Amino acid sequence: MSEYPKNLMYTKDHEWVKFEGKTAVIGITDFAQSQLGDIVFIELPEVGREVTQGEGLAVVESVKAVSDIYSPVNGVVVKVNAAVEDSPELVNEDAYGDGWIAVIEMTSEDNELLDYEAYARLVEEEGGH
Repeated sequence: MSEYPKNLMYTKDHEWVKFEGKTAVIGITDFAQSQLGDIVFIELPEVGREVTQGEGLAVVESVKAVSDIYSPVNGVVVKVNAAVEDSPELVNEDAYGDGWIAVIEMTSEDNELLDYEAYARLVEEEGGH
């Protein structure tokens, strides 16, 4: 079984969330980036955009596929990681660090997130390790 950082929360769509007060840092999991293969382009959301949980937040294009990244929380995009626009391979190299996608200031606490144990089980069921 792969290791998933225990301080993060996860979605069924393979996004991770790190809560920092009223904000949530969003990225895609190591499992997601490994399934996508080499990431060649990332379309980031606009700062100031309101998003609802489950809504498309960003788009990741890899050599294998184009994949939507969904917002795991309700809120407003307050920051995006411009570094991944210039160097999308950061998501492959450091999914939980330098490869983050956006920061959302949450407008509600409602979410349907999984802890690392539940996420690890989900990945195992989907054929991950």
